[in-house]
Order: sequence, then C-alpha cells, then structure tokens
Amino acid sequence: MRAEASRRRRRRSRLLLRLSLVATDAAMALLAFVLAYYARQIVPLTPLPLNPPGLIEYYMPTLLLHVGFVFLAVYFSRLYHQPRAASRFDVAYRIIGAVSMAVFLSVAFQTVLFKNTPLETDYPRTLLVYVWTFSVILIILGRELYSQALFRLRGRGIARDDVLVVGDSDPARFIIQKIQWAPNLGYDLAGLVTESGHGSILGVQALGQYEDLPTLIDELEVSTVIIALPEIDHRQLVHLVTLCQRGQVDVKVYPDVFAYMSGGLSVDDVGGLPLLNVRDVALRGWNLSLKRALDVLGAACALIFLSPLMLLVALVIRWSSPGPVFFYQSRMGLDGKMFPVIKYRTMRSDAERSGPGWTVKDDPRVTPVGRVLRRTNFDELPQFINVLLGQMSLVGPRPEQQAYVDQFRQYIPRYMERHQMKAGLTGWAQVNGLRGDTSIEERTKYDLWYVENWSLWLDVKILLRTAFQTITGRNPNAY
Repeated sequence: MRAEASRRRRRRSRLLLRLSLVATDAAMALLAFVLAYYARQIVPLTPLPLNPPGLIEYYMPTLLLHVGFVFLAVYFSRLYHQPRAASRFDVAYRIIGAVSMAVFLSVAFQTVLFKNTPLETDYPRTLLVYVWTFSVILIILGRELYSQALFRLRGRGIARDDVLVVGDSDPARFIIQKIQWAPNLGYDLAGLVTESGHGSILGVQALGQYEDLPTLIDELEVSTVIIALPEIDHRQLVHLVTLCQRGQVDVKVYPDVFAYMSGGLSVDDVGGLPLLNVRDVALRGWNLSLKRALDVLGAACALIFLSPLMLLVALVIRWSSPGPVFFYQSRMGLDGKMFPVIKYRTMRSDAERSGPGWTVKDDPRVTPVGRVLRRTNFDELPQFINVLLGQMSLVGPRPEQQAYVDQFRQYIPRYMERHQMKAGLTGWAQVNGLRGDTSIEERTKYDLWYVENWSLWLDVKILLRTAFQTITGRNPNAY
C-alpha cells in the first residue's frame, strides 16, 4: 500500500511539474504579445495609424491564436519531454524554431479563419517582428526560471527519483559519478545491484544480486533502474529488463560495445542490401570550408577583443615568476602531424627538466598565477594564434604529446581516430567535465562521438558552453 501511494504521489508531482511548465510557456507567450503591442507604439518601425485599435477589443483573437500555436509548436517539438540533462543551448535553439513556426501559423490561420468576418484583424508586420522577438526571449527566460525553480525543489528533496544502478564495472562507476556531480538531475542513488551482491562504488553499497531486483524495486520504491553492463550477453540483458518491469519503473541501458563502436549509427544501402555504417566522419566536403570560416572569424575576433586581457596576463606572468611568458610544446594534431601549441606558462621554468609529466591536482610545479590561469582557462588564450594559422580549430579533440599518444594508442580502441579532425581549443569532452586528470578512455569516447556527429550548431553550442563555464567558473575538473 505504501509503495502504491508513493507511486501515486510521484505521478501527481510529475503531472504538476509538467502542467506548470505549460502554464509558464503560455504566460510568457501572452506577456510577449502584450509587450510587443506596446513596444510597437513606443518604438514604431513604420508609421502608426491615426487611431490605433485597442489591444483587448481588436487583437484578442490574434493573441489567443498566438498562445495556442506556441503551445502546439512547443509540444510537437518535444520540448515537454526533455531529458533531465538537456542543454540550455539546445533548448533555446529548438524554442526559436518552435516560436517561428507558431508565429507563421498564427498569421496563416488568422487570414483563413477571420477573413471577411467580424473578427478580421490587421496584423502589421512590425507587430509580428516584435511578437516573435519578445516570444523567443521571454519563453527562453521562462524556461530558465522554471529550471532554476526545479533545481531548488530537487535540492529540497522534492521531485526527485530514486535510482538503482546495475553493474560494478567502469561504466557503473562513471554513471554514479555523473549522478553525484549533477544533483540537478534529481536522482537519489538508492544502491547498487551486482552479480555477487557485494561491493561498493564511490560510497554506494551493493544491496543484492540481479535476481533481487523485483524485491529491491518494490521495497525501495525506486522509479529508475540503470543497467550499466555494456558487455553483457543479450539474453541476460533481456532477463534483467524483465526483472525490472515493475509498475512505472523506467529502465535505462548503458550502450554495449557495438553501440559504442558504431558511434553515429546509420543505415546505408547497396543494391537493396541494407548495411549498417559503424564508422563515419561527419566533417567532409564543403563542411570543411564552413568550419574553417568559423575558426578564422572566431579566432580573429577573439584576438582583437581579448588583446588587452592577453597583454595584462603576459605582464602578470612576467612579474610573478622568472622565465618566458609563453610555453611552446609539440603536440599531435590532424592526421598525426606535430605542431607547436602555444600557451601561457603556468609552471616553473624547470618543470619538465626530467621529461614530460601528467598534470595532477595540486601539482607543485604550477605557479600561483598559473593555478588561476588554469582554473579560468586563460592559459589557453594564445592558442587562438594556432587556430588562425590553421594548426588547430576552435573546437575539436584536445591535442596530446607524442609520448602520451604512443602510450594511449596501445590500450584504448580507436584512439588514433580522434586525429581525423584538427585538435581544438575546446572540445565536447571538456564541456562535459572531462578535463585534467580524468579518464582518457571516457575522453576518447566523447572525442569520437564529436568526430562522427559534427555539425556547425554543435561547434557553436560547445563554444557557448565553454564561454558560460569560463564566466561562471563551473569547471570542477580544471586545475
């Protein structure tokens, strides 16, 4: 009875949260229309009529159409079915598309439905521009406020879900670490389920064996089970999923080795014979020119606008410790070719007299100024020169030294495939927290995913997230 009551409360809370998000979008769409009307009167882009109509009496049908189509466009864009860790940049991008469609449909349906009727209204183009602009801004703002409110609710134990992790290998450790690092996901780790029923990972204790899953799900009232057994036999996987099918429990499966190897999995056709593409590179043809154009434009603008800051950093380094301002090191880039990467010096001048060494947390070789530069990513600013020279890109896998490349390629599958693209100043792995002394295997997975799923929007999103993390200091693994 308690379990069923708990499930009902959880379902009610989810429904209320979803309805509150719908209400937020509707309120923001309505407010956007009202503000657009008054903005057109205060800052008219074209001459206003001598006797402009009142808002309520004249534009009410148009306003209702706008709010209704905003809801429909957002709904069919699946913005009410977001993953827990949805990127705010992805959400903003999809909102722009949804609002654009809603505004277009509002104009079209107003013409069709109200033509030659008492409800016929004139929808000026300037008002349309204002409505679109305010709708985009306010709905994005409303979503951000909703996310912050949800974050605070989850911090107080509201709208959280208990999760069981099945497995005791590296993928299970990685999933647990991600959940612990991101409390805003709203997950509470109820425990671990292993084959032996013993052990622990990062403080999460094993509560039982695989066959205990039905009992554990009922007793702990968990709502989500994550199966982190990437190399499990398919028959055993089906058996585990069957054990987890209790009520409204969500079952998520970490992808197996084939899914990892396939990266951007797609289906090709050869004379009617379907074939799976398990290795593809998205950056080809004219996309190369497009990416290079973004690199040149971005690097040139950065060097111009950041030149005062770069000069200040150089003076501080020169004043704080003996040695050169810049640090040059040979790194491997596109097609395995070496190039000199440029960085601000963050270590003592004799830091590598015994050979290259992997940087670790609280590394004694790092100077006090260098520690600040690493935490803020300012030590990477000179690499805009590498980008302008064509040796690097704004976004791509981070370059490594030859000695480390020779080491990693021996035991990490497909490691060298990350060199099919220019090394980047920032990358997909870095904006997902994999910086510094973190797992090379996990970084490689992120790098390969980026190589196989590249798009211009993905580059823009990574750059925006890098800037956001740098400004807010949300970079827990940088040192």
